[in-house]
Amino acid sequence: MHLEILVEEPSMEEALKNLLPRLLSAETSSRILTFQGKTDLLKQLPARMRAYSKWIPETYRIIVLVDEDRQDCLALKQRLEDTAIQAGLSTKTSASDPLFQVLNRIVIEELEAWFLGDMEAIRQAYPRIPASLVSSNRFHNPDAIQGGTWETMERTLQRYGYFKSGYAKVDAARTISAHMEPDRNRSKSFQVFRDGLRALG
Repeated sequence: MHLEILVEEPSMEEALKNLLPRLLSAETSSRILTFQGKTDLLKQLPARMRAYSKWIPETYRIIVLVDEDRQDCLALKQRLEDTAIQAGLSTKTSASDPLFQVLNRIVIEELEAWFLGDMEAIRQAYPRIPASLVSSNRFHNPDAIQGGTWETMERTLQRYGYFKSGYAKVDAARTISAHMEPDRNRSKSFQVFRDGLRALG
């Protein structure tokens, strides 16, 4: 099997480079296509899907991964579903059999929630962070963090002496994801993504 994975920005690409080998079988290949933000991805998606529908082999799956960014999650998911279906592609949600072509997934609310779902990985990447944060109730449900997961990540790292001049998303994504263990992640949106990939075989 081969996966075409569409993501909205480089930090997700860097995280997936480390995560995919832990989530996919050795026989599954993948290619990550990175866009210039969510707006760019959504704008180009209809044409991309129409192009895929003209040549996609049976062994290919397309994965579309976008941040919720405090939008209406159901409306955003429906937009992704409609785009695929209108192009003549079957989605995991709409297909009546397991041979779907498109898997749409929403990151709630953004990539940093996935990182905060694995505080052990953050602490391994940035050792000055105290062990007490790993079991903190504050990070028990990272998808529900108020005030933004990106902002929470930046404040947490800066409090312990990292990224004093500003949070570097791509660098942090590369560093943290290298230590992430998919089965211990507390982020529900990560779990749905993880289980969706594993269901591909």
